[in-house]
Amino acid sequence: MKKIVITLAFALSLMHAKAQTENNTTTSYNKWSVELDGGFNKPQRPFTSGNYYTSRINPFTVDLGVRYMLNNKFGLKVDAGYNSFTDQNNSSIDFDSKYYRVDLQGVANLGRIMNFETWTNTFGLLGHAGFGVGRLENKDLHVKDNVGNFIAGLTGQIRLSDRFALTGDVSTILNAYQDHTFDGNGATNSRGFSGLLFTGTAGLNIYLGKNTKHADWTVISENADVAALENKLANLEAQVNKMPEKQVIVEKPVTNTVVNDKDVIKELINDKYYSVYFDFNKSTPIENSTAAIDVVLTYLRKNPSAFLDILGYADQVGSSEYNDKLSKARATNVKTILEKAGISSSRLNVISEGADTSIQKDSEEARRLARRVTFKVK
Repeated sequence: MKKIVITLAFALSLMHAKAQTENNTTTSYNKWSVELDGGFNKPQRPFTSGNYYTSRINPFTVDLGVRYMLNNKFGLKVDAGYNSFTDQNNSSIDFDSKYYRVDLQGVANLGRIMNFETWTNTFGLLGHAGFGVGRLENKDLHVKDNVGNFIAGLTGQIRLSDRFALTGDVSTILNAYQDHTFDGNGATNSRGFSGLLFTGTAGLNIYLGKNTKHADWTVISENADVAALENKLANLEAQVNKMPEKQVIVEKPVTNTVVNDKDVIKELINDKYYSVYFDFNKSTPIENSTAAIDVVLTYLRKNPSAFLDILGYADQVGSSEYNDKLSKARATNVKTILEKAGISSSRLNVISEGADTSIQKDSEEARRLARRVTFKVK
């Protein structure tokens, strides 16, 4: 009997570990996005000596990009940009130049790298850098100057929904092999990165794909909490080994053995070996975490006189008022699942425990374990 109980608990624990691992390594998030931005630029150098220059803010800049995230922290994007350079005051000699470019850039999701999720799920930050080609044109002066370029910048994000985010970007562009000045009136005779251009834009990210979240806002834990699982299994085996031998020797009617089995499962439930887990800021159980509900449901069906406390928890991110509300919503949703499965509402009691302060706030793995619902059979 001991071996059966240990085997059952071990199998369920492995299912929980597999579920957590699958949740941590899942690719069920969108990876593609389209970015459209517009704003201003400031060509810094080179200009023809004399009275050629632009005002501090020079309209206008347009940028269109397509981005693919390899994971929730790093990706690639191809973007095309258009810049218009004109004199903006009477002090400069008139000119009208255009600058076109296409770049391939690497993207780093700094919001995930720096764990922004510990304090916000609304603001994000991307870093980007790469190389490309460009063309400086001035039709009045018949200038067509092909250049190479290096671009780097930062993009702030404000999440509007799972499909859209507002962006604000500042970038620096360095041109190599720029033979003409930005005004088009002079020659540079420079082979290095002599051209310098700054841009500032605001725009919109549009997230594409069938999944709910985009990689920009997906938090992934890279390792399951194996040590915690091993400790649970060791404690479980120790508890079963302490059971009186008369409970495992079939000398009494089968009904007594069943009662003993029920007591073991009740002890496992009350000792929180069966927990339901949730994604960050969500009140719906993760798909692979509902096996614990099945165990509790089976126990309640076999023990119609038993009552159940459903205890909801949140991690420590956010205000205490919000965490109280979120933990209650999690417990209530689990209660609803049990009710729909045929368990009377009068047997179920929801308890909001709020943020679990016993679990470290600055550990992503620990926060994942804190976002849960546990049970207490009475």
